[in-house]
Amino acid sequence: MAETDENASGPAGPIAPGTDPLGDPFLRTRIALPTRPATYLRRQRLIRHLDQALRTPLTLVNGAAGAGKTLLTADWAAGLRQPVAWLTAEAGDLSPGMFWAYLLQALRACGAPLSGAVGIPAEAAQVPRKLLTTLAAGLSERDRPVIVVLDEYDRVTDPEIAQQLEYVLHHSGQGMRLVIVTRTEPLLPLHRYRAAGQLTEIRAAELAFTPEEAVALLDLHGLSLPLHAGRALVDRTGGWAAGLRLSALAARDSADPEVYLKEFEAGHSTVADFLLAEVHKRQTQETQDLLLRVSVLERFCPGLANALTRRTDAETILVKLHRENAFVEHLGHSWYRLHPLFGEILRAHLQVCLPGIEPELHRRAAQWLRRSGSLTETLAHGAASGNWGFTAGALVDDLAIGQLFTGLRSDGLDQLFSGMEPAATGPAPELVRAARDLSRYNTERGLFHLHHAKERLSSDAPDTAAAQLSCALLEALAARLTGSPERAENAAAAADRLQREVPGHLLDKHPEFNALLLTHLGSTLLWAGRFEDARAALTTVTGSHGGSSTALPRQEAMGYLALIDYLNGWIGRAERKALAGAAEAERSGLPQPSASSIGLLVLAAVAVDRDELGRAQALLDETARLPSAVHDPVTAAGRAIAKDLLLLVRGNARAAVEARDPAVSAAVASPWAAGHEAVVASAAHLAEGRPERAAEVLQDVSGDQPACAVEAARMLLAAGRPGAALGLLDSIRTGARTGPAVTVRAALARAQAAEGAGDTAAARRLVEQALLDARRERLRRPFLDARPWIRPLLSTEPLHELAADWLTPGPSRRGGPTATDVPPPPLVAEKLSGRERDVLERLARMMSTEEIAADLYVSVNTVKTHLKSVYRKLAVSRRNEAVRRARELGLV
Repeated sequence: MAETDENASGPAGPIAPGTDPLGDPFLRTRIALPTRPATYLRRQRLIRHLDQALRTPLTLVNGAAGAGKTLLTADWAAGLRQPVAWLTAEAGDLSPGMFWAYLLQALRACGAPLSGAVGIPAEAAQVPRKLLTTLAAGLSERDRPVIVVLDEYDRVTDPEIAQQLEYVLHHSGQGMRLVIVTRTEPLLPLHRYRAAGQLTEIRAAELAFTPEEAVALLDLHGLSLPLHAGRALVDRTGGWAAGLRLSALAARDSADPEVYLKEFEAGHSTVADFLLAEVHKRQTQETQDLLLRVSVLERFCPGLANALTRRTDAETILVKLHRENAFVEHLGHSWYRLHPLFGEILRAHLQVCLPGIEPELHRRAAQWLRRSGSLTETLAHGAASGNWGFTAGALVDDLAIGQLFTGLRSDGLDQLFSGMEPAATGPAPELVRAARDLSRYNTERGLFHLHHAKERLSSDAPDTAAAQLSCALLEALAARLTGSPERAENAAAAADRLQREVPGHLLDKHPEFNALLLTHLGSTLLWAGRFEDARAALTTVTGSHGGSSTALPRQEAMGYLALIDYLNGWIGRAERKALAGAAEAERSGLPQPSASSIGLLVLAAVAVDRDELGRAQALLDETARLPSAVHDPVTAAGRAIAKDLLLLVRGNARAAVEARDPAVSAAVASPWAAGHEAVVASAAHLAEGRPERAAEVLQDVSGDQPACAVEAARMLLAAGRPGAALGLLDSIRTGARTGPAVTVRAALARAQAAEGAGDTAAARRLVEQALLDARRERLRRPFLDARPWIRPLLSTEPLHELAADWLTPGPSRRGGPTATDVPPPPLVAEKLSGRERDVLERLARMMSTEEIAADLYVSVNTVKTHLKSVYRKLAVSRRNEAVRRARELGLV
């Protein structure tokens, strides 16, 4: 039969009924299940996890203050059928006798039968071994285990109690299930239980609320918020239960709860009061000081924390804070971070406790981080300290100035240095100013600052190689923007020399440097018409490594190589390179505003050659929204070519002449750009009835530029100068570098001249060869431009057969509809995947992105990724264009 408190006794004699070893009455609040508030949210996923405690001897619920540990465990315990002994530990439980007296009282209170031999400890300081043995033996005989919950166990710090508890747990066998609710790691051999599969663990990450749970909790507080608002609040609070509840209580008094929860000042809220009282003020003075100082950091390690405190005890403190779940999260490799809301509150508290110290803390952090090699954090803290000379110097000395141009980090760096004060002087600040101006295509201001940077650099001073190398990179960019090949080659030569003077690890660390340098050089050589030299530089860029850091230069280099192929007449190769460049940017996650427009312009020009005019216009419209659409001479000329081709096809030659961009100028003339301009001017004169003037403007076009020469020959034929046209065609230097777009046009020009001279047989042979060459590339535009003289030839055999189905309609079936004079739809450049076709089909049904995601059981981001790929493969930029083109291709 069980013995009650009324007749218990211990080794020292009888104990007053209902009292502890000190003679005080037992506090029933310590052995009763805590009451759950009306706004408590039951989270079934955690209840299901806690049910595993019924099958393992030991369960640990470990989390920070306010994580919801106690209420969760109490809610679970209240739903159990077997007895639950609940004990809430207190700071006074420092002695074994007191601890076990209360635990035995909790066991009796829940109805667990105990042998009368167990008794109650008579002394607060000790517990007889016999009591523990008798208790364990009695529990081991039970058919159903008793659940023992020790709440706030982190207050129990006596190792002797932990040893006694583990002894009883071990020898109780299946008669006891121990659940420990704590902020810290208990002094129990958890590793043994874990290895044996006898430990159930619920820790901070699992205790954190999900966005869906946060919305449900807010609803219990009378706040109806959308899921995105719940997600934002969880991001800010880290899913911390107390933070969510306190925020909800405060938001109920707000006129706009959603706005309040998004913008409330954490440092001046009930959340701050809770954390400062429950976490911060419970620490020693040294720990409080460390927490305040590291609050200015996104992450920290002991060495960095010591640099801010000017002490050497950070490692011990941080390990202790993490073990105590004091809102210090371990990131691995001795790095830590503060819980986001706790950090926000501490920063506000720092301004009160140590006003004006933040710049100094940022300065110390920047100096330590620079020595450790962490550039991104060095720059952030350097900027926050207001020491712009140091910050710009860190960027330049690391040879990282190219990151202002590489897409992924350029916006962040540009914004960081936007606050640089005019008073910041020296080579590094001037170089950063020059880079920011040149990145915006403000060549005049960029060169102004670059000149000042050079003046401040001493050629014989040590440690200036990185700065001088940065100068060379910016010189190459300036040469690209001003169309100056000599300047670009001088900058490249200087860079080659200077690279021998900088540490090799810097160049390995920043592969974007050489990729940018060679892209600038290749663009400038391309402008000068030195195609093979440009190809060599640009091909090196496309083969460079570096992942996302070189993605933008690789994309631009592919675009420039595509332009070279296009100017040489290889439109299929040009299209493939341009599409490959777009895919490169997409794979690397480049933000669209950073993308290069040259590849899109090449695709537009190819679309005109294939008589896909709607597609060409869409691509031109897309490039107009990109920042690189103007100011770079090569890109400006590429845009002029694509735009002019479209205008000429539509019969508006004068508009092409008037559309010249006066803002773009270059140090040297580009032979291919000048040749194209002459052809457009000639077309305008012909359209306005001035054949003499049309022939005159073509005098400087030579066979050195085959693409321009064949177009000029066509203009000369139209102007009534067949002899001049043939002479120009004879001067073209043909070879392996000349592709079908050139050879087809040249053959058609000769055929026109032969037809005009009455040699129909020669004209037919030339047209036949042109059809054979054009068929592979679907090159329609040259034949359409040759109307009306070529139409009779195309109606004869075998020319009609060669042109059927891709240039002219095929023979109609008997009794079928008559074919119209509309060319067949263009081919898709790259095959769509099955999932991309699924997305496209739903797009054609006017479904939104969210509806497509729900229908396909994928995320919205996945649908967006597929859409980007579909747009690229179809060479379009909008939904309606994708649907229209897909219907043209028979894909939907």
